Amino acid sequence: MTTTQEQREQAVANALKEISHIATLPEVTLKIIELVEDPSSSAQDLHEVISNDPALCSRILKVVNSSFYGLPGQIASINRAIVMLGLNAVKNIAIAASLTKLFRGGELTPFFSAKELWDHSNTVAIACKMISDRLGMGLGDEAYLAGLIHDIGIMVEMQYDRSILIDALDRCNADPSGKPSVSLLETEEEMYGANHQDFGKGLCEKWKFPAPFVAAAGFHHNPTEAPSEARKIVYIVHAADKITAMIDGGFRLDNPEAVIHKEVMEDLNLTDEIVLDLIDKVIEAINETDVV
Repeated sequence: MTTTQEQREQAVANALKEISHIATLPEVTLKIIELVEDPSSSAQDLHEVISNDPALCSRILKVVNSSFYGLPGQIASINRAIVMLGLNAVKNIAIAASLTKLFRGGELTPFFSAKELWDHSNTVAIACKMISDRLGMGLGDEAYLAGLIHDIGIMVEMQYDRSILIDALDRCNADPSGKPSVSLLETEEEMYGANHQDFGKGLCEKWKFPAPFVAAAGFHHNPTEAPSEARKIVYIVHAADKITAMIDGGFRLDNPEAVIHKEVMEDLNLTDEIVLDLIDKVIEAINETDVV
């Protein structure tokens, strides 16, 4: 059954209407995004907003002091964290902290739990930053956040109707290695009338996220169809998602074939050697990093 664009949009609109409790980001996060997007904002403006949220303060300090950033010495003040990391990175940590709360809900099937999806999203985020840094693209912070939110559409499905998601997951019939016999995208289409890319794109638009993040959520499985102005970030997320699927134990239900699209490999100047090296580096990072 082929789903029309109109039917997809209707399915997404219905879901987002039902899940108003996750379809809003905390006020402090929205304020931070607004500040960072405003070129006239200063680090002091950001500090004032963050200081009102003790939980967010402690989270930022925990992340900034993790081995992921590799900064010298312990950083004990938010002001110093903002100066060391920059406004964009702090914005990403704030959004990550808000998103953590959405990825809850326990185990749905033997092959899927919200926690596993959050771990997968974090691994993809780390891989995104590594790809950007390795290739000197200067998009590390943006790529990291795009990786973090790429599968948010699955959480929309879970909040909207978890029984349908359980059926869709069961139909994937993952074997013990975690490789599905049919892609989750196909079963979602069949059962929701849209897939997690559609739901993720819809939620990011509702959150008024910048275009590259909307595109990352909406096109990471078919990267060459992404809008040209956002394609670079989508290509990075696609490659990172596939690299993560190549790692033993990675979330595979929407990635039966862990193969990076040929055009993405060419566009990003990735080689098989670089990909193998990135796999090793990602495994190393997830073994020693506590950024979740």
